[in-house]
Amino acid sequence: MYWGLSFGNWTLGSTMIGIGLNWWQAIIAIFLSQLISSVAMFFNSRCASVYHIGYPVVGRSVFGMWGSYYFVGVRAALAIIWYGVQLYSGAALLANMLRAVFGHRYTNIPNRIPASVGITSAGMLAFFLFWLIHLPLTFFRPYQLRKFFWFKSIVMLPAVFGLFIFCMVNTKGRIGFSHLETKQSGNGWGWFFVYAINSGMGNTATLITNQPDLARWSKTKTGAMYSQLITNPIAVTLSASLGILSTAAINNAWGLELWNQWDLLDAIMTRYWSGTTRFAIFLSAACWTVSILGTNIAANMIPFGSDSTMLFPRYITIPRGQFLVECLGFAICPWKILASASTFTTFLAGCQYLSNSFKFRGTADMAEVDGLFMASVVAIMVVDYFLITKGNVFISHLYNGSSTNKHYYYMRGWNVQAVIAYLCGIALPFPGFCGTLGASVSLTAQDLGHLGWMLSFVTTFVVYYVLCLVWPTHNQTLVKDMKLGWEEMSYKTIVAADGTVIGEEEEGHPDKQMPAEKKFGEMGEGTASD
Repeated sequence: MYWGLSFGNWTLGSTMIGIGLNWWQAIIAIFLSQLISSVAMFFNSRCASVYHIGYPVVGRSVFGMWGSYYFVGVRAALAIIWYGVQLYSGAALLANMLRAVFGHRYTNIPNRIPASVGITSAGMLAFFLFWLIHLPLTFFRPYQLRKFFWFKSIVMLPAVFGLFIFCMVNTKGRIGFSHLETKQSGNGWGWFFVYAINSGMGNTATLITNQPDLARWSKTKTGAMYSQLITNPIAVTLSASLGILSTAAINNAWGLELWNQWDLLDAIMTRYWSGTTRFAIFLSAACWTVSILGTNIAANMIPFGSDSTMLFPRYITIPRGQFLVECLGFAICPWKILASASTFTTFLAGCQYLSNSFKFRGTADMAEVDGLFMASVVAIMVVDYFLITKGNVFISHLYNGSSTNKHYYYMRGWNVQAVIAYLCGIALPFPGFCGTLGASVSLTAQDLGHLGWMLSFVTTFVVYYVLCLVWPTHNQTLVKDMKLGWEEMSYKTIVAADGTVIGEEEEGHPDKQMPAEKKFGEMGEGTASD
């Protein structure tokens, strides 16, 4: 699944080159950015893998029963926007397929939509068809999409390598790196390179925060940890590097400036119009469409489906939430947002990383501030689980919203210490974020803004840890008084419906206890209670 998500990031390299790096600097920046992202994902997946709870429920344990509504609600709202944006990107690839099949009968469809809307009638047809492809997949739960992600990871190999081979053969390997020289130099180059790394983290920043929504389905405690730690940096760097080499070669040979795959496929079809070329373009575009589809499902559809269950748990399940975002993604008219609201999308990027559907400086500016709010959330979750509560989560208390909840009600339902650390993490890079919206800020503020995700994460990490040492929450005090060992609450005594005890825990010897998830798995669904 992680390979399928990560392999196919063709346009990430264009972002690096667009902001001023040369080809080898771009590859290094991409690898480092994905390595940092993967380490954060590694730690943020542990709680979900052990206790099998998603991001909304993990959020309750950290931010409080009512405080979590803000941190989960914002992510759910933004998922709607980016779900629509990814729909629009995938529609461009579907347009390649329609042109390959129908030719001018598709491209010459009379346009009945005003230019101010930002989309044509032909584009609307492609958008609607791609939206329709998503529809049946909204009815599946995440673990039921396992075969789909296998399929996605397989079809992306010939799509990426096939396009790369074509570009190399067509240009005889003349990549022409001379026109990709670094545009930034001097004393500020170090800050600029950090800026590039932060920009590259836009590829996985969403998955870092919502990692519990995926990792909760892991059958083992480490299933979602080492797999992505190894595959993500390799898959992203490899596919982005092939994108850099391919598009650089074509741009140099044909005198174009094409960086995303749908424009490249369109240019190839225009230059070599024939039946065999159109068939090859159709197959390639189909594979890339599957890639966008999978990314949209994992990064937006599943997270919204999971997050929305927290808002109305009596009525919304994960599949119902996924169907809801499917409708809302169309309703927000993403083509209108992208055509006329660049400042609005930049603001949204301050809360969540924009997908790499955009090019050059605009993408980098968005990624620069994307982690401003989400990085602080991840830092608090990691500190609380690994350093403060020693991996102990009291599951039953995560479903009690009243003041009788001794563990997670905190102060009127809010973890005040977490809120303070969250605000501190935002404060330093916030002026730089304002600068991206057009405000006049100092060079120092811009440099701090360039640090983005990393600065917010480190600041919040330190502040929350120190704050909890001198002013622990009630839950942290209880954990300390109970003298619990590492993840001791993940071991339980389970009693079957007939009263039979399955898996006695031995007091003082948590290492001899049987993991709760293993006991449940052996008994079957609905046959036991704590």
